[in-house]
Amino acid sequence: MTDKIILVYDKECPLCDAYCRMARIRASAGQLELVDARTSPNLPNEMLDEITARGLDIDQGMVLKLGGKLYYGSDAIHTLALLSTRNGLFNRINYWIFCSPRVSHMLYPVFRFFRNLLLKLLRKTKINNLNIRENSRF
Repeated sequence: MTDKIILVYDKECPLCDAYCRMARIRASAGQLELVDARTSPNLPNEMLDEITARGLDIDQGMVLKLGGKLYYGSDAIHTLALLSTRNGLFNRINYWIFCSPRVSHMLYPVFRFFRNLLLKLLRKTKINNLNIRENSRF
C-alpha cells in the first residue's frame, strides 16, 4: 500500500511550477499530489494551519508532507530527490544534485534567491501565510 505524498508550493512561480511538474517519484514511494498554496481547494485548512503553526514560510520554501511529517525547503527537495525515479534527464540530475542533505542545504538558498528575484521582476505578491505586516511583495 502506498501513501499519498503532498507537495505544497507556489504555482505562480514559473521555476517552482516547472520543477514540481517535472519531478517524478517511484510508484513504490506513493502518489505525489501537487498543491498550489495560493489557490488550491485541495489544501486542507488543517494542513495550512499546521504549516503556519510551525512557522514555515511558504514564500521561502515548499513543504512536503510524507508519512505525517512535514519537510521544508532544502529538506523537502532532498526528500523528493530520494523518492524520485531516475528516469529522464531531469530526474537523474535532480537526484544527483539533491541526494546529499549537505549539498541540498548549501544550494537551496541560492535557488531561492533566484526564485525570489524572478518573482520580484514578475511583480508577484507573496502568499504571506505567516501574516507578517507589510510583507506582500518580493
